[in-house]
Amino acid sequence: MSLISVKEATSIILNNAENFGVETIALTQTLNRVLKEPIFADRDFPPFNRVSMDGIAVSKASFDNGIRSFNIENIQAAGKDQITLINPHNCIEAMTGAILPLNTDAVIPYEQITIENGIATVLIDEISYFKNVHPKGFDKKEDTLLLSENTLIGAAEIGVLATVGKTSVKVAKKPKIAIISTGDELVNVDEIPKPYQIRKSNVYSVLALLNDLKLEADIFHLNDDKEVLLKEINQILNDFDVLIFSGGVSKGKFDYLPQVLEELEVKKLFHRVKQKPGKPFWFGKKGTKTIFAFPGNPVATFLNFIKYFRPWYHKSVGLDFEPNNFAILDEDFSFKADLTYYLQVKIRNIDGVLFAEPIIGNGSADLVNLVEADGFLELTAEQSEFKKTSSLPYLPYR
Repeated sequence: MSLISVKEATSIILNNAENFGVETIALTQTLNRVLKEPIFADRDFPPFNRVSMDGIAVSKASFDNGIRSFNIENIQAAGKDQITLINPHNCIEAMTGAILPLNTDAVIPYEQITIENGIATVLIDEISYFKNVHPKGFDKKEDTLLLSENTLIGAAEIGVLATVGKTSVKVAKKPKIAIISTGDELVNVDEIPKPYQIRKSNVYSVLALLNDLKLEADIFHLNDDKEVLLKEINQILNDFDVLIFSGGVSKGKFDYLPQVLEELEVKKLFHRVKQKPGKPFWFGKKGTKTIFAFPGNPVATFLNFIKYFRPWYHKSVGLDFEPNNFAILDEDFSFKADLTYYLQVKIRNIDGVLFAEPIIGNGSADLVNLVEADGFLELTAEQSEFKKTSSLPYLPYR
């Protein structure tokens, strides 16, 4: 299959988003999960006329008739049954959060009164109806939609869920994900590599990127042995919803992965994208199983996760959005190739405008260069010269 464009690859991936289903979890576990039920107000918000400042509750009519000194008749505490003002020329001390006493319609804060011998004297000459009162139903009426399905749950949403009494909540299920590295040259992090070996790093970068999405994964490593690959990948396909490979998809003699996936009846949707880095990217499906096979160079794996996996996952769980970020190139740059190029950049935020400084590394194997940058600028394949002040699509990873 010939190379496809970045646009085509993105379209194919998003058109193959996968619904992982719904599960019910405890309210305390919902942070950063995707809501899968609409949430309605179970009563008015606030549910009663709520005192919003500590002070005295009075009848505005009495105040308007010139009364400025009020005998304190009672105290209305928060969380207590509503009491009634018996004498309209008196007042009731009322605490923040309490229900407004019957026969009162304004609250004057303690800062605007003096109290002596059980008499509250008002120091102001004017009050308004329902002064310092949060009226019943002012925020939301009963049965009003508060949270829509497919909302990403944050701290504010958890507060709303708690307010309406949702001890358990329906959310999108998380997929079971396997991260699989391949290659005889890779050794464990705790090993001393031989001169011709390197430690595994891609799987841990991918795991960290998944953790940013509040996802977990199991990690596997498979050597360059076709029979072993067939056996192990077949089992992983049975056990997991999503497989993310790093390595084994290029044109090397031991890059068995495309052939192995074909023999396991995984449908190839594309292999090789017109981009740099990350060109040998392989993507396919087997039933509801989704396979992302990224090239083994670390920058390529990192970029492809951000560019393709992240929006695919968002769409799969109902977050059908990926922000359109742009940054301004702060120096001229040229790239002479008929490919979409992802330029690593360092970002400066000046008065809300992002300026991108190119960080030129030593190719897609230069893992350390990722530390020096903040994201990638997307440079279209249709041109080779990019002028300073050009506004270009920006893919952040910080």
